[in-house]
Amino acid sequence: MSTARVSTRRIRPMVSKVPEITVWFWIVKLLTTAMGEATSDFLVLHLNKYLAVLLGAVAFGVAFWFQYRAKRYVPYIYWTFVTMVAVFGTMVADAIHIVLGVPYWASTSAFAIFLAAVFITWYRTERTLDIHSIVTRRRELFYWAAVLATFAMGTACGDMTATTLHLGYFASGILFIVLFGAPFLLKRWAGMNEIFAFWFSYVMTRPLGASFADWLGVEKAYGGLGFGRGAVALVTTLFIVVLVAYLTITSKDRPNESLVSNL
Repeated sequence: MSTARVSTRRIRPMVSKVPEITVWFWIVKLLTTAMGEATSDFLVLHLNKYLAVLLGAVAFGVAFWFQYRAKRYVPYIYWTFVTMVAVFGTMVADAIHIVLGVPYWASTSAFAIFLAAVFITWYRTERTLDIHSIVTRRRELFYWAAVLATFAMGTACGDMTATTLHLGYFASGILFIVLFGAPFLLKRWAGMNEIFAFWFSYVMTRPLGASFADWLGVEKAYGGLGFGRGAVALVTTLFIVVLVAYLTITSKDRPNESLVSNL
């Protein structure tokens, strides 16, 4: 699935608004998943749950507006929106289970189908799923639809392994470490498709980060270490702020701003 010609009409390209995929990308991404899980749980437990979801939706919408209006990749704008996706995506997945009573296996399956539909539509429309080719508004919308779907599906999947399958949070985290790392090895030693490997690992970041966030924050009676969701949310937020500031100053994850010539 390499970058290819798109359609019969020309679309005005723009500068890439997605960071270069480096080790820094994966570190910050994992931190946002942990922070989103802990923050969502803390807000829902300590505020009216409907108010918490409303605030999450508003923050999500505001962050999306700034990201969509940005002319190029800006670390603090991009990662703020990813963080809001993590918080709001967790709320949506949890609400489907807690409020509507949908089992985790069913919500995981539904979100997986939705994610597959996004990828199929994206590829049939643009002939590529390569995030380095996100240089049009339409591709950007496909990208963020996929990101939101991965967060919702990953949240439900992580909860399913920890509770429905009774693995617990720590064992679930170990499982998702293996699944997260496998594509890196398979790409290197077995020639796995690079784009498929990226998206598979990307999906796994959500249940991986959430599992360890729950393990650290949930009470000992429920299989956690009992540090508290608020503490986990605060610490992960501080790490995100420091790392995003570092990336802003050093530009270590700045994308190649050359335009895709075959649009």
